[in-house]
Amino acid sequence: MGRVKVLVVEDDASVADGIIDGLADAAFDVHHSSTGSAALADFETFAPDLVLLDLGLPDMDGTDVCRAIRKNSSVPIIVVSARGDEIDRVVSLEMGADDYVVKPFGMRELVARIRAVARRTAPSDLPAGGAERSYGPLSIDTRTQRVSLNGTDIHLTPTEFELLVYLTEDPGAVCRRSDILNDVWDTNWFGTTKTLDAHVAAIRKKLGSPGWIESVRGVGFRFGQPA
Repeated sequence: MGRVKVLVVEDDASVADGIIDGLADAAFDVHHSSTGSAALADFETFAPDLVLLDLGLPDMDGTDVCRAIRKNSSVPIIVVSARGDEIDRVVSLEMGADDYVVKPFGMRELVARIRAVARRTAPSDLPAGGAERSYGPLSIDTRTQRVSLNGTDIHLTPTEFELLVYLTEDPGAVCRRSDILNDVWDTNWFGTTKTLDAHVAAIRKKLGSPGWIESVRGVGFRFGQPA
C-alpha cells in the first residue's frame, strides 16, 4: 500500500503550512486547498484517503463541504476547527464527519487521530460475518454496514456505525467511557471525551429517540429500546 493521501482544507496559510510540514514528516502524502470550492474540485482530482477540514472557510462553511463530500463518498473526514462548542461538534458529526479536533492542537495528537480514524474506517476492520441483528424496529447488518429503522435506511458515518455495533454487543449492559474510547477509538486515545458524547448525540438524533442509547451518569452508556 502507498502513502496515505490527506487533503488539508485550511484557509489560514500559516496553520496550513504547519499541518502540511507535520504530516509530511509523518510520511503522509498531502495536498492543500484554501477554499471550499477548491476542496471539492481537488477532492475529485487528488482522490484523498482522508480529509482534514476547517469549518471557517472564506467562500462556504466547512459543514457544507462535508455534506457535499458525503453525498458520494465515505472517505474519512476529520474536522479541525477553532470552534469548540458542543453544537459545532454535533452538527459536524451529523453532516458526516468522523472526528473533531479543536484548535490549537499538537501534531502528535493530530497524527494519532488520523491514524486511529484510518484504522477504524478501513474495510478490513469492519465486523466479520453477515448476520443481521434486530432490536425491535432497528436492524444492523455488520457485513454491509447498513442500519435501518422501521424499514428505512439510516445513514451513519463509519465511526457512528462502529460505536452502535459496540453498544449493541450486549444490550442493557453498561459500557464504560474508558472502554468505549479504548475499543472504538484507539487504545492510545488522549483527545477530549466530548467526541464520544457528540457521536452518541448524533446517533440518537438519527434514530429519532435518545432512548436507544441511555446515559449512565459517571459511568458511560448502555443500549436499549425506547419505551
